[in-house]
Amino acid sequence: MFYLHHLFRSLQPVHNPIGFGAVDFIEFFLAAVLVLLVLAWPRLQPVSSRLASRTAVSMAVLFLLPIVLRIALLRVHPIPEPYVADDFGYTLLADTLSHFRLTNPPHPMHRFFETFFVLQEPTYSSIYPPGPALAMAAGRALFGHFWAGIALAIGALCASCYWMLRAWTTPGWALAGGLLAVLEFGPLSQWMNSFWGGAVSATAGCLVFGALPRLRDRHRIRDAIILGAGLGLQLITRPFESLFLLAAAIIFLIPDFRRAIRLAPVIALAALPALALTLLHDKRVTGEWTTLPYALSRYQYGVPSTFTFQSGVSPHRELTREQRLDYEAQASVHGENTDSLARYAGRLASRARFYRFFFLTPLYLALLAFPFALKNRKYRWLLLPLALFILGGNFYAYFFTHYVAAITCVLVLIGILGLQKLPPIAAQWIYFACIAQFALWYAAHLTGDPAMWQFETWDAINYGDPEGRLAVNRELAAVPGKQLVFVRYGPRHTFKEWVFNDADIDHSRVVWARDLGPDEDEKLRAYYPNRTAWLLEPDLRPVHLKPYAAPPPAAPEKPPPNPKLPHLKFEEVH
Repeated sequence: MFYLHHLFRSLQPVHNPIGFGAVDFIEFFLAAVLVLLVLAWPRLQPVSSRLASRTAVSMAVLFLLPIVLRIALLRVHPIPEPYVADDFGYTLLADTLSHFRLTNPPHPMHRFFETFFVLQEPTYSSIYPPGPALAMAAGRALFGHFWAGIALAIGALCASCYWMLRAWTTPGWALAGGLLAVLEFGPLSQWMNSFWGGAVSATAGCLVFGALPRLRDRHRIRDAIILGAGLGLQLITRPFESLFLLAAAIIFLIPDFRRAIRLAPVIALAALPALALTLLHDKRVTGEWTTLPYALSRYQYGVPSTFTFQSGVSPHRELTREQRLDYEAQASVHGENTDSLARYAGRLASRARFYRFFFLTPLYLALLAFPFALKNRKYRWLLLPLALFILGGNFYAYFFTHYVAAITCVLVLIGILGLQKLPPIAAQWIYFACIAQFALWYAAHLTGDPAMWQFETWDAINYGDPEGRLAVNRELAAVPGKQLVFVRYGPRHTFKEWVFNDADIDHSRVVWARDLGPDEDEKLRAYYPNRTAWLLEPDLRPVHLKPYAAPPPAAPEKPPPNPKLPHLKFEEVH
C-alpha cells in the first residue's frame, strides 16, 4: 500500500516510480473507468430501466445530482465569486430584487460609481433582464447566497431536460440524456460556476420543446400552460432570442392549427405574467413601458452594440476612460458599416467552436450518425430551431453560449438520436467514454491537483484570482467598520473594472468609487464621514491597497513685495 501511494507522488515521469506522467495517468484513469462501467453495467441496467420509467423520481435525482456533485467540490473550489462585469450586473439586479424593488433611485454622487453595464440615470440599475436575477434572489432568500440560485437553476435544467426528452424518445434514452446534461452542464460547467450562465434560458427551452409534442398529441390544457410559461421565462431572460423560440413554437403547431388556436388564449395567459413583468421593469428602470434597459444603455453609453444590420451608435453622455475603451472595442467588432454576406459567413464559421460547450468530446462520434435520424419527419423539425437560433443570433457581433441556451435540450436530443442510430455496442462505449471523461476531470478537481489543471478546456471552472480581487476583499473583510475604496487606474488600464456596488450603496459595508482627483474625492469622503477611506491601485503587482491619504494643503504663498516702497536695508551703526 505504501508503494501504491508513491505511484501518485508526482505527475512527472522522472519522479514517478514507474515513469508515469500526466498523460499516462489520464489514459490509465480513462481505461479503468471504462472497464468498471462495462463490468458494472449488467447490474446497473435493470436499476436504470426502473428509474427511467418513474418520471418524478428521475427528475428528483437529476435535479439533486449536479448540486450534490458541486457541493462536494467546495473544499477545493469554493462558492464562485463575481468575476467579470456581466457577473456583477446580474448580482446587482438580484440584490435589487432582494430589496423587493425593480430598480434603485439614482445616487447623488453617481459620477463616482460609473461602471460597465449599469445605468446611473434615470435610475440606478443593471441593464439585464430579470429572469436569471430572480433565480439568484430566490437562492439568497432560501440559502443566503446568490450562487444557490445558480445551482438550483442548473438542477432545474437537468431535470427538465429529461422531462423534455420523454416527449421525443424512450424513457431509457431520456434518462441517458438527462445524465448527459448533468455531466456537461453540471458541477464543472461555466454555467454552474459564474453568474451569467444560461441555465434559466435553457430551462425555458426545455419547457417549450417538451410541451410542443405533448400539446400536439394530447391537446391538454396543462401542456398549453407549460408552453406559455416557457415562452414567458425566455422573454424575461433573453428577450431577443425569445422571438426565435416563439417562431419555432408557432411553426411546429401550424399543421394542427385549428386545435392549437383554441388553446392559444391559455398559452397567452400563461405567458402574460412575464410580459407584464417585462413592461413594468422597463417602466421602473427607464421611465418608458417599451424601452428596455439594454436600449437605454445603448443610447447613453453606446453599448451593447447594435445588430450588424444596423448602423453603429454614438454615446450621449460623458464616458470614463474605461467606458470609452469598451465602447470603441464594441464599435470595432461591429464594424463601421452594416453587415456584408462575407462578414456574416465568417462570423458564423468562427462560432462553431463555441458549440463544443454543449457536447462531451466522445459524443462527436454520435453526431456523425445524427443525419440518419432525419429520415423520421418528426426529427427533421429539430433543424428549424437550430437554424433560427444559430442564423438569427449571428446578426449580433458577439456570441456566448447562453445566447443559444434555449436550444440546449435540442442539442442533447441530437446527441441521443445519434447514439440511437449507432450499433448498440458502439453507442454503449461512446456513452461510457462520456462518463469516463467527466469522471477524470471531476476527480482532478476533487483532488485539487494543480498539475492536472493545465489540461482543462477553455470553459473550465478554475479562474483563480489573477486580478487580486479576492485577496483585496479578504483584506477589507478583516477590517472592522464600513469602508470606502477609491480605485485609481494606471495609464495603461483597459477593461478590468473594479467599481461595482450593491443595490443600496449607502448601507453597504464596502463602497467602491472611482478616484476623480483629490478635490473631488474629498467631496465623497465628506458624504461618507464615518467610513475608512482606502486607495486601491489595481494595475500595480501585487495589487496595492493602502489607507487613503489626501495630499497636504498647499502652503500659503508669500505676498509679493510692494513695488511702490523702496527696499530698505538696515545696517548696524557703530
